[in-house]
Amino acid sequence: MRNIIVENLNQTYIEDVDVEIVERKGIGHPDSISDGLAQAVSNALCDMYDEKVGVVLHHNTDEVQITAGAASPVFGGGEIIKPTEILLTGRAIKEYDGAQLPVEAVAIKAAKEFLKDTIINMDVENDVIVEAKIGKGSQDLVDVHDRNRKMPGSNDTSFGVGYAPYSETELLVLRTEEMLNSKDFKTKYPGVGEDIKVMGLREQDKITLTIACAMVSKNLANKDEYIATREALKDEVIALAPQYTKRDVTVFVNTGDDDTKETEEGYYLTMTGTSAENGDDGSVGRGNRANGLITPCRPMSMEATSGKNPINHVGKLYNILSQQIAHKVYDKVDGIKQVNVMILSQIGKPINQPKAATCQVILEDGFDMEQVKPEVVAVADECLANIQDITTLVREGKVRTF
Repeated sequence: MRNIIVENLNQTYIEDVDVEIVERKGIGHPDSISDGLAQAVSNALCDMYDEKVGVVLHHNTDEVQITAGAASPVFGGGEIIKPTEILLTGRAIKEYDGAQLPVEAVAIKAAKEFLKDTIINMDVENDVIVEAKIGKGSQDLVDVHDRNRKMPGSNDTSFGVGYAPYSETELLVLRTEEMLNSKDFKTKYPGVGEDIKVMGLREQDKITLTIACAMVSKNLANKDEYIATREALKDEVIALAPQYTKRDVTVFVNTGDDDTKETEEGYYLTMTGTSAENGDDGSVGRGNRANGLITPCRPMSMEATSGKNPINHVGKLYNILSQQIAHKVYDKVDGIKQVNVMILSQIGKPINQPKAATCQVILEDGFDMEQVKPEVVAVADECLANIQDITTLVREGKVRTF
């Protein structure tokens, strides 16, 4: 029997809170790049271990540091003065059965492939320097990871959190960044870079989105093209908003711009589409949570999800699983208005047997706890029983980690 607790959530329903703040750091933000690199390296190591050993060995690559470079963008072009430096660190098994494993080579290749696919205006061979210094794992954690049993043991005493449903503001912030960083949008507006941060503020029934968007200098010939692209971006977001809310939505883009300037001074111009090229550093876990957002009005874990091994690292598994449980409870159980989920592990214990899994719910009018509790428990129990499915979903890129 799993220790699954269902109780009332003694909080105001999220849509009834007077003030709500939501943030998403887009895929080209230095912190998000760090998250993406960490996860890409982990996935690549999993594939390498499978190919060479036949099993995924212990590793955690959730330590990536981006040290910003220097650039001099101008309308129509510019130059990179100092490449951005990326350091891939963490822990991994480098030797198995007497054979050396190419951990650093695999990590660097995966990192460069991620950058090529993600920051489309970056010259990966010249604009960035990628270095790997991955050490060996702690022996006790390696033992827990490799213990010969059907269900892996938790690598740590840690917890994960999730909630459902997304609020209107959360969905709007998330979908706004996804639209602006979609391939179709980049084709239509090549002057728009990937470093896009969306900050949402809801004051009762008024939502304000403040968007910071790095523009690509070589694709914008002058000030007029820059402003036209900026205004088009704003119009696209305003057109998107009614799909997610009926509330009044106001959009601001690049509020730091100074339109009195005729040259690149006073505008958010970059060579590569990310501020990492010029003064903005990045680290894993400093940005979006596993649900893709930063939500001070909701429960959050400080745990970095990206880069941790997908086999038994509960800092990864439980944050993803909590989201999964929350959304399944909301979708499948009648009467659930809002649900928060918290899962706590104990190091060495089976990952499908947490110390506690708590579902806190706000119920719709006309429903009571005794009515919904058995169904909530059943959903949580099923998700925990199938926790190893998350390993496959992570490796296939079918769940987000940031």
